[in-house]
Amino acid sequence: MADLRTPLGKVRGLGSAKEGTDHFWKQRLTALANTPLMIFFVFFIVYLNGASHSEVVDTIGNPIVALLLLATIYSVFMHMKLGMQVVIEDYIHSEGMKLACIILNTFFCVGMGLVCAFAVLKISFGG
Repeated sequence: MADLRTPLGKVRGLGSAKEGTDHFWKQRLTALANTPLMIFFVFFIVYLNGASHSEVVDTIGNPIVALLLLATIYSVFMHMKLGMQVVIEDYIHSEGMKLACIILNTFFCVGMGLVCAFAVLKISFGG
């Protein structure tokens, strides 16, 4: 049976041509932001190596440290979500499985990001 749809009709619903650039720039910007944030995070962990619980809580209670930790959490989980989405889109070919994996990826990244942010906020506000 011949397909009588136009070329435009055949590709409709297969994804937006306007989201690729946005995705590309978000991934590059989070990678750029991750560089200084991860340097901060590594120095932060090394600095707190062997510190007591109260010293760690006091350090995270500093507003600048808390904000840097929250920025690190956001940037790292956003970058992870974008990167895993690209892998899923490239290597999973079943549309149903692809959609399920993208949804699970989003829920995982948002959920873990919220858990980490909640922990930092709870410690920084003295809870």
